[in-house]
Formats: sequence, C-alpha cells, structure tokens
Amino acid sequence: MPQLNFRFAPLALAALLAGFATLSPAEDYAPPGGFVKGSERPWSYTPLKADLPTPAVKAKAWVRQPLDAFVLAKLEAKGIAPSPEADRRAYIRRATLDAWGILPTPEEVNAFVNDKSPKAHEKLVDRLLASPRYGERQARRWLDVSRYADSDGYNTDGTRPNIWRYRDYVVNAFNSDKPFDRFVKEQIAGDELWPGQPEALIATGFLRNLPDEINARDLNLKKQEVANDLTDTVASVFLGTTLGCAQCHDHKTEKITQQEYYQFQAFFSNTSWKDDVSPLTGKDKAEYDAQLAKWEAATQDIRAQRDAILKPTIDKLESDRLSGFVPATRESINKPASERNAYDRWIYHRNLWTMQGRTRNAENQLKTKDKEAYAKYQALGEQLKKFDHLKPKDPGAISTIVELGPDAPPTKVLFKGIYDRPLQEVQPGLPALLTDNTTLPIQPTATSSGRRTALANWLVSPDNGLTARVFVNRQWGQFFGRGIVDTVADFGKTGAKPVNPELLDKLAADFVRNGWSVKTLHRQILLSSTYRQASQAREVKEDPDNKLLWAFPRQRLEAEQLRDSLLAASGLLEEKRGGPAVYPPIPPNFDIGGQRNRWQTSEDPRDHHRRSLYVFVLRNSPYPLLETFDWANPQSPHFKRDVTTTAPQALALVNSDLVLGWSQALAGRVIQEAGPSESAQIDRAYEILFSRKPTAGEKEKLVAFLNAQEKLQAEQLASVKKAHLPDGWGVDPKLAKQIDGFYKAAYQREPDRYERQALLAHLDAQAAKRKSAAPGESPDDGGGTPATVASASPTKGPSKARAAAFVDLVHTLVNTNEFTYRF
Repeated sequence: MPQLNFRFAPLALAALLAGFATLSPAEDYAPPGGFVKGSERPWSYTPLKADLPTPAVKAKAWVRQPLDAFVLAKLEAKGIAPSPEADRRAYIRRATLDAWGILPTPEEVNAFVNDKSPKAHEKLVDRLLASPRYGERQARRWLDVSRYADSDGYNTDGTRPNIWRYRDYVVNAFNSDKPFDRFVKEQIAGDELWPGQPEALIATGFLRNLPDEINARDLNLKKQEVANDLTDTVASVFLGTTLGCAQCHDHKTEKITQQEYYQFQAFFSNTSWKDDVSPLTGKDKAEYDAQLAKWEAATQDIRAQRDAILKPTIDKLESDRLSGFVPATRESINKPASERNAYDRWIYHRNLWTMQGRTRNAENQLKTKDKEAYAKYQALGEQLKKFDHLKPKDPGAISTIVELGPDAPPTKVLFKGIYDRPLQEVQPGLPALLTDNTTLPIQPTATSSGRRTALANWLVSPDNGLTARVFVNRQWGQFFGRGIVDTVADFGKTGAKPVNPELLDKLAADFVRNGWSVKTLHRQILLSSTYRQASQAREVKEDPDNKLLWAFPRQRLEAEQLRDSLLAASGLLEEKRGGPAVYPPIPPNFDIGGQRNRWQTSEDPRDHHRRSLYVFVLRNSPYPLLETFDWANPQSPHFKRDVTTTAPQALALVNSDLVLGWSQALAGRVIQEAGPSESAQIDRAYEILFSRKPTAGEKEKLVAFLNAQEKLQAEQLASVKKAHLPDGWGVDPKLAKQIDGFYKAAYQREPDRYERQALLAHLDAQAAKRKSAAPGESPDDGGGTPATVASASPTKGPSKARAAAFVDLVHTLVNTNEFTYRF
C-alpha cells in the first residue's frame, strides 16, 4: 500500500500560516505580560533615593569618601579586611592610565612621590582632571557605546567625512565637564532644542553613528532598520534595558510588551539626517555666503555648461537607480512634493542621500563613453579654476540629525517584527515598567515633531532613575573592571544582580545632586580608599572573585592605552588634538577588506604617532594593532571591553616592525636621558615603563640578558645582518646640541625628531659630497648649513652589538605583563 504524503507545498504552507496570522484582527490585539501599574517595580526601575543613609562601619578611619563606607560595610559583614594602600608609584601610574589613557612620566611620578603635603593625592587628581588628555581618554569610552566610526559599514563601507566633529564634541564635553543631563539632551534632541547652535547639531551624531548602507534598494525596509537601531541603542545606552527583545514578541523576562516597544520607537519615527549643514554662524556665515555669491555669479555660465554636459548621464544614472528600488519605494519617490505625506518625505529624503557621488560617477562614465564631451567638460573645468581666488575656503560640514516637518510618519506594531506586516498604529509612549507617566507632553515645532525633545527631557528627569544609575555603574566598571551591576547594559531580570545596590543609588543620587558633573564623580572614585588599595593577590574564601573590592583589581591595558603608552614611552607621541582622522601605516599584507587603496597613509609622519582616538575607524576593517587587543567593534554599542589572551597579541608585540621601531625610539630616549651608564639606563627604562626602579635581582638578570644578546647580535652582524640600533645612535652629542641651538636661534624652539633627522640626513649627504669631491674642489653645501655645525661623525660609546642588545632589552620589557597591565 503506498505511503501517504502529508507534506505541504511551500506556497500552500505560507498561505495557511498567513491565514492563521489574520485570525486575530489588529484592533483586537491584546499583548499579555505587561507591567501592571501599581505593582512593585524592581529596584533598578524606581526613582533615586536622595536621602540614603551612610552605613555605620567599624574602621571609620578608612573612609575617605562616602562611597568607602558602603564598600567597607559589605566587607565587614563578611569579615573581610580591605587591602593596604597602594604605594604612590603604583597609584599615580594607575590613576594616570585611568584618567588620561597613557603612562605618567618619571618626572611626574617623582614629583608625586616626593610631595609631602597632606593634599598630595588631591593635587594629583585635580591635575589629571584638568588636562585635555582627560577628555581624550573619557571620550574613547563614550565613543564605544555610541558605535562611533568614520565609515558607514555594510558592503560599501563609505567614508563619513564630517563625523569626526562628533568625536571632538565628545572630547570637549568631558574636558569642559559639560553636565551629563545637558550632554544627553544634546545627543538625543540637539537639533530640536538648540537648532541654531552648531555644537548641539554635531551632538546628534550619537544617533547618526548607526551603521548604514548607501546602496539599499528597499528604503521602506531601511526606514524600519533605522528606527529599530535608534530604539535599541537609546534603550541600552541610557536605560540599561534590552528593549530590542520586544521587537518581535512580548519580552520573555521583562514586563515589556511588543506594543510598548513600538510606542517607544514612535519617538524616532520622524528622525532623518543631513550631512551637509554649515558649521558657520552669524558674521562668519554672512561673509562666507557673500563671497560664495560672488564666485557663483562669476562662474554661472561655466557651471551651467558643465551641468548641461553631465545632465544626460546623471539623468540616466538616476533613472537606473530608481528602477532598482522596490515598487513601494518608487511610489514614495515619484510623488509630487505637494502630495508627499510624512512617510513619503522620509523615503524621498533618504533617496537624496543615496545619490551622493552621482557627479563623480557621471564624470567617470563620460570619460569612458564620450571622450569628446569629456574633453569639453575638462576644458570648462580649467576655466573654472581661474576663479578659485574668488571662491571662499570650504569650512566643511556637519553631520546632524534632522526632522522633515512637524508631522511624523505613523508607527505601527509589526507582526513578528516583519516590516511589511503592520498591525495597529501606536503613539509615542514609555513602557509601564519604567514609569507611571507613560505618556509624555510633546510640543511640535515648525520643522520638527518635538518627540525626541520629550524623550530627552524624561531621560534626565527625577521620574527616571535609570539614566543616572546606568551611567554611574558604567563609570564604576571602567575604574574597577566590573560594574556594581556586572551586566552594564542590562539592569533587568536577565542581568546580573547588583553587588551593592545601596552604593550605586548613593553614587547616582550624588551625581545628580552635584549637577550631573562627571569630573566630580571621577574625583570621588579616584580619591577613595577603595580605589587606593593595593592590588596584591590574596586568598579570600568569602569573596574569591573580589566582587566586594577587598583589593584593587588588576586589569590589562585596553588597545588604545597600550598603543598610546608605547608612543608616549618612546617619546614619539604627537599630541595634536582634534580634526579629521589620520591614517598611520599598516602592514603591507593587511587587506582592508579587499580595498587597500582606501587606507592612504597620512603624508605627515607626525600623524602616524597621534593618539589612537584620532586613527581612522574603518568599520569593517579596523586598524590591526587595535583589533588584536580587543578594540570596541562599532557595529553596535560596545559596553565593556573584552579581555582575551591570544597568540596574535604576543606576536604583535614581539614580531611587529612597528613595535620594534617604537622600542628603538625608547632605547634612544633612555640612552639620551640616562647617559652612558648601563645601570642608569636600566633604571631609566624601568622608570619610564613601570614607574619604579628595578630591584637588584632584576638588574642582575637584565645585565645577563644584555651579555647574551650582545653575543647573539655580534654573530648576526658578522653574517651581515642589519642591527636594530637605538634611535640617534652614532650621532655626536655636540652635533645634536648644535642642531638644537640652530633651531632655537632660527625658530625660537627645539626641532622635533623629524626635523632633526632631516637635518642630520642633509649633513650626512653634504659630508659624503665633500669626501667624494676632487682635491681643491669646493662642493656646494646647499647654503643652509649653519657655520657652527660639525660633521655627523659617530661618537665613542658601546659597540654596535651592545647597542642593538639594549634595543632587545627594551623591546622585551615592553612585552612584559607589568607594562601591559595596570595594578
């Protein structure tokens, strides 16, 4: 008897499922599992308590900051004694790495160690917080959560030429101690609240940072993807809530419904962006516009002729582009402006962004398909250049969030989160789990819906304790390696339970009471006895993971700290601040996702040694050294740096020509500063890298290492292998002083290392010419060599093998855990 086949054909099965899906009409949608008003909220979702009493402790003398009492109370309850205070050298190294992201200099360490005043720690912390380096370090941590990158992501990964302004905005915000509540408002709704202030427009780069795809063919789907990203990002970054789990169904662990997810999303339904907003205002903008008008009037005819040549090609490209969109997208784009509703406006505006670069594409097509027309186009371009003297300097542009009118597109609950399966429409609102006041007052303006303003105001309102708790918890985790709530982006049931919820409430309440001052919060932590503890390992059975902080937790340096500290130690760090991103050299075998030509190494060698904060962040292909040491992947908000131990990390430090070059520079610095004594040189290397001097046993081992490496280097030199020598080795110190004196006389400053190297190379070249000149001949010395400068003859000192061995020693110290960790 034949077996019966009960399989459904795919189309029949789809029809059956669709039928089931429509059994419950949209208007009857009743989401189960929502938070019921009047029920008891979990601790993290309650308003802050401003009058939280400080717990009584036995060891009162240990309490330097109120937070210490909360930590100590937990320790005493378990019968655990805190660790002794860290010595001053360990403390300043730790605090400087935390506040600045780079090592302190030996001079800074010695000044702190020798400061006998009772306010020595306070003076140190105040100096750290006042430095512009502070903002650079703290900005890097915020850029992690804002998914900052200098490119779009996806397949094309196109460059975002203006987004660096957002990075600089964040640096300046931390350096100026901008109140965090204002910081939040500017990033969520700066365009609505302060539309005439460029800084507020730049701040909305927080929302603009989302990964994006310029070649998307379904702009209706893209609109939903953008809305999902903004919803999930704001909820996780500011509220520590995994709201995205409710995108397709009611949250399975939190009391958040799918309907509430889309109500929250409705705050962003009208959110779009522009990348061409002028940064100029007032008189500067008026002068620029007037000058540009002169140039436009003078070149009107030429530009019209060029446009006419390109127009057929551009029209064809736009037609082809339009035909590639899905029908629903084409429908919105093709509507006359007078007939477009709020949803159509968003799609049409998005289409304008996808067409950026069309002029360049049209030029490329014209060049290959109509050479005669292209020749005319080029000739007109040459004529246009004759008017460059009239054209004002391009001030660049701002990338900012905007809205396209006071009315917002509708937001609808989506069946299973599927963008083209809408159910009922919803209005902006907050999940009941977060607040009793789920409906916020919204005031539209002439150009904006006002929805994000309402949300921004609520995020930092007394009704909401989450924003302060989440931020303070993240700051605590950045200093101590783990947050009071270890899952720093999840304060719900699926997250970790708080180790010390009273402490977090106290810190958060004080943070708000102190005007949302981040520097005040950081000062409290840095000066606390909790932070000042030693990090020596202890066996504490009652708390083996040190969750209660009976010692300072050792932590490996983050990728940027590691690179920047290497540059600072070697004396190469270039501390120019702000501006467009830079491109340091990359290994020749690094592929950049098949687009190596995207990475055009910066011409100025000084840019190669700028802080990692300013290195171009190519979303799909990060800078190799940073990626190896667990950088923050900007595809989504990155809340906590991973700490992995992998072979490539050791190989990157040991075998990298880049790190070896930095070690050579460090060796040269040590020799120059310590003089000819090897004992003094070893002391100096330790002071630079570890903020201390070596012990007698360590120095004995290092001398033995030097002797062994000298023998190995001598053998390699005998086989004509290149020696890796310290920077500046073989240069007469008198000559170096003469060069410095020449620059001081000519330019009122000392030369930097690149200028010094260039002048030494010039002198070497001139010396070679004199040596090769015939007797009695007077070779041209270039006319620029100062009369007091002698020849670049080698100085007497250690052998080449010994000098190369010293580079190996320094390179080895750079690879030790004592350098790559902070204690």
